[in-house]
Amino acid sequence: MTAHIRDIIATLDELLDPGVFDDLGPNGLQVPGTDEISRVVTGVSARRELHERAAALGAELVLVHHGLFWKFHPTGLTPLLAERLRPLFKHDINLAAYHLPLDAHPELGNNALLARALGCDERAPFGIYKGKPIGCRGRFDPAVAPEELRARVRHATGREPLLLGDRTAPIATIGIVSGSAADTLHEAAAAGLDAFLTGEPREHITADAAELGMTFVAAGHYATETFGVRALGDLLAERFEIEHTFIELSNPV
Repeated sequence: MTAHIRDIIATLDELLDPGVFDDLGPNGLQVPGTDEISRVVTGVSARRELHERAAALGAELVLVHHGLFWKFHPTGLTPLLAERLRPLFKHDINLAAYHLPLDAHPELGNNALLARALGCDERAPFGIYKGKPIGCRGRFDPAVAPEELRARVRHATGREPLLLGDRTAPIATIGIVSGSAADTLHEAAAAGLDAFLTGEPREHITADAAELGMTFVAAGHYATETFGVRALGDLLAERFEIEHTFIELSNPV
């Protein structure tokens, strides 16, 4: 079976509603290729190795969380960007990316899926970025010890998390914002949550978490953002009867 790229992008845009987010780069189709799609490859970040492996698998669409174009990158075609584009152009492969919309989605988003994987109940939007919630808050019933939370995070992400701050008090409530959102710790504290989880720590967070009496979990930027794009690929495979392969290119950050 094949599906038209126009129909796939329309489905993703309708589902994720990217227009409501003030994002750091464009969401949707970033590189056009062939019209007919029989296989989609998903990965966390657009990089040359991912594109080369997609070509080797015969994929016509690469779908990622971190795309090729960002407001904080230089304008124009740099040598690095050219090398990442080359396999896509050579093999006529489409590339689509969804950043904040894929963090925020209440069912298929990185944060909702991570909260579910950790066993959270009563999940709700959390983590305001430019006026929109992009994270998730949840409750543990019963409350869990910090070491139990560490074990659950390890099982969900496949890597050892870093725990900072209070590592003794039971945790009944947690805020989750995947990726790089360490300063959202203060929003979690203001909301009265017991813990906050994101991908990366910052130097001052060790003291902040301790003085706020909170548990801070740094679970890995990459590791916290595999959930959503993999779920999107599975959804496309089911809806359009096409093949889906998630490619793991692990990143220690």
